[in-house]
Amino acid sequence: MLKKSKSLLIPWLICGLGALFYAYEYFLRITPSVMEGALREHFSLSALGFGVFSSFYYYSYVPMQLPVGVLMDRYGPRRLLTLACVVSVLGMWFFAATDLVSLATAGRFLTGFGSAFAFVGVLKLATIWLPEDRLALVAGLASALGTIGAMVGDNLLGAMVHHIGWKQAVNYTALFGVGLLIVMWFGIHDKKQHLDEDGGTVSSFHDVLYDLKLIISNRQVWVNGAIGCLIYLPTTVFAELWGIPYLAHARGLDASSAEFSNSMLFLGCTFGAPLWGLLSDKLKCRILPLRYGALLACILACMMLYVPNVDIRILNIMIFSLGFFYSVQAVVFAVGRELSPDEASGTAIAMTNMFVMLGAIFMQPLVGKILDWRVMCRLESARLASPLTSEQIRALYTASDYQLAMLVVPAGVFLAFVLTFFLKETHAHAPGNPMHHCDDNATPPPNQL
Repeated sequence: MLKKSKSLLIPWLICGLGALFYAYEYFLRITPSVMEGALREHFSLSALGFGVFSSFYYYSYVPMQLPVGVLMDRYGPRRLLTLACVVSVLGMWFFAATDLVSLATAGRFLTGFGSAFAFVGVLKLATIWLPEDRLALVAGLASALGTIGAMVGDNLLGAMVHHIGWKQAVNYTALFGVGLLIVMWFGIHDKKQHLDEDGGTVSSFHDVLYDLKLIISNRQVWVNGAIGCLIYLPTTVFAELWGIPYLAHARGLDASSAEFSNSMLFLGCTFGAPLWGLLSDKLKCRILPLRYGALLACILACMMLYVPNVDIRILNIMIFSLGFFYSVQAVVFAVGRELSPDEASGTAIAMTNMFVMLGAIFMQPLVGKILDWRVMCRLESARLASPLTSEQIRALYTASDYQLAMLVVPAGVFLAFVLTFFLKETHAHAPGNPMHHCDDNATPPPNQL
């Protein structure tokens, strides 16, 4: 009995270490949001410049997804995850060591490069060590752990920036990464008795590229990726960058209250993502959770952004509920896996993650561009004698400026809801699963076609 319990515990511990790196990566991802004022003042950034600076993380993160998936399938997660952690740490030190925005941006780019391996690595470990019908649950649990990292970033990192300055806070963050990579090297294992000698699930790059071609040519993979990207906009646009500035300037919260309220979205996701994954696995159904989660998230995003004069406790409940319902997005990773060849799980998950993160590349700078445009229109009409500093411009943003710029969030989530009507049901690869569990456009899983 003890031996059986140990054999069940070890896979979860190994996947948990991978998820811990994802939590750390998420912590690194949201750092500019917490440091917005300090960074914009230090580097003299406009809103657009700040959005571009933050999105440089994604300029390496997103294009790396397909190479990461291919490498995971070929060589396995252990070496790649530890090397990725090294690159992320170097990027953070590079970011903190300069006063030039160009070099700081390069550090941000490096951090995104290393972080690109995190989420794909967790789910690749899950496909190696755990039963297939647990994938949506693992995706949810990994997402939950990632949001815990984000909550720590919003609150702990905010306090550190206030007390010791943003550069020292970044250096301490990098030091934690050094300890983490040592733990990962000794704690993560590829299940080599079932893999080839290199630790991968595919024996050659020729086979990997063939599987990649199959995945890319599947239109359902693209629909599923678009749904994931659009449902995830409350994170990529709001929580990861513009949420704290919005709550401070449009809702009038002080810095610590804004950081806490923003973290409520991550807290909602922490509870919601595992529950949506578990529900989807139990029902052997993917579409209905995605559909209803997206619709409710759209309604809550509109309430959070456009209902005026809301008590802070009610606002926090709205933000928490938004996080709970949009976290159904974790299910798209299971769908992407189920639409793809069995041995190419890393590539399938990576391509899905690439779609999901595309929103940050385009939408983070777009929000900044809209904010700058609104203020510049007012300044031109005022015909000021001398130009304002970035800090003075930042103070001019109004609630209506943020509400217009943030319209991309509920609009995108509603579009995701519409797209669920074009996604075919996979039944979680469950042969003979009763059709009435799912919606009417369901089709048999790919291995039965």
